[in-house]
Amino acid sequence: MKKILLVEDEMHVVSFIKKGLTEEGFDVTVAFDGNTGLQLFYDNQFDLIILDIMLPDKNGLEVCKDVRKVNNNIPVLFLTALGTSENIVLGLETGADDYLVKPFKFIELLARIRTLLRRTEAGGAIPEIQEDHIYRYADLEVNDYSKEVVRDNKPVSLTSTEYKLLLYFIKNKNKVLSRTDILEEVWGVNFDIGTNVVDVYVNYLRKKIDTYADQKLIHTVIGMGYVLKDNG
Repeated sequence: MKKILLVEDEMHVVSFIKKGLTEEGFDVTVAFDGNTGLQLFYDNQFDLIILDIMLPDKNGLEVCKDVRKVNNNIPVLFLTALGTSENIVLGLETGADDYLVKPFKFIELLARIRTLLRRTEAGGAIPEIQEDHIYRYADLEVNDYSKEVVRDNKPVSLTSTEYKLLLYFIKNKNKVLSRTDILEEVWGVNFDIGTNVVDVYVNYLRKKIDTYADQKLIHTVIGMGYVLKDNG
């Protein structure tokens, strides 16, 4: 049984999430403020954290930063009523793997949770031959054995979702990928989730991959999607 830590101060949201996840076979522990949630994280072993941003005592951004100081692998899913791209990127910058804007449907929350858990489990597999899992393009290198990314001989720190997005790009270099393609591959869903999650993550990945590089690799193809290529 997968153990989930839910840090949320709205009682009706807690009741809604806990009831649904318990019925789906998850073990849910609840905290109603940031400090309690962080202490529960320190004292217990969880498989995933669902974290509201607006919390008493310590907000979700601060909690996520503290979590990442000791554990960079546990999936963190933000719940937020602040749905602008700026607020979402701020949340991702603290180390969250995904976000969900309130109000949301339970089926969407469940899909996100299952995708994050599958991704974490898949990341634990160790390939037999390391070189087969190294992808290079221009001055970019992605090592799918160690999950390390290097650009111009400098390490790049990515969240698990950003890493999976970049891996999908580099495996399909020079190919235009639609938002639907990316959504299905990276998030594991093939339906419209009603958010700009793909655009937000691509833009955030660009900041880490391209901002300080002379050559931009991630390009927008207007009306079609995105492409990883070495000239624009």
